[in-house]
Amino acid sequence: MPTPTKGPRLGGGPAHERLLLANLAVALFTHKSIKTTETKAKRLRPLAERLITFAKRGDLHARRRVLSILRNKDATYVLFAEIAPLVSEREGGYTRITKLGFRKGDNAPMAQIELVLEPLNKKPAKAKPVQAAAPKAAPAAEAPVADAPADEVVDEVIVDETVVDEMVVAEVADVPAAESPVADAVEATEADAMEDEAK
Repeated sequence: MPTPTKGPRLGGGPAHERLLLANLAVALFTHKSIKTTETKAKRLRPLAERLITFAKRGDLHARRRVLSILRNKDATYVLFAEIAPLVSEREGGYTRITKLGFRKGDNAPMAQIELVLEPLNKKPAKAKPVQAAAPKAAPAAEAPVADAPADEVVDEVIVDETVVDEMVVAEVADVPAAESPVADAVEATEADAMEDEAK
């Protein structure tokens, strides 16, 4: 009798193992949750997830492949009609294994394998951080408001720790930088800074 190439042995031979896993998959798809040993649950997980991926495809070829593995029309119907639409948004991880402790008779580690049918909560896309109109340590020579587009509104301009509250109107692009009220405030602040340095 050949030994399996990977994973624990679950039966007398490879054919028995395939039938055992197919029966576990049928029970999982019909009942949505089953209790079995940890070893069987871990071996069932890849098979069940592959069959669910076939069911998400939903074509005739996929249905025939699943039916050839499960050999149960009712379980195949449940898989394609009920389970596949519930996990259509999910890209993997269709099953969950929870350890339950040890069986009383032979002390075998038990686990519960269940289908994850909850709706998928997608993480909200991170918004790009809004850049400030003028950084705190902006040189006085730069006029950040003069480069602003016509529809942008600047609430505060910070120059040398002085806050100038001005609202830039839609016509900023038409007004030259020298005549702008914000530019006048920046020039006044520069003049005050020069006088302070001179003293």
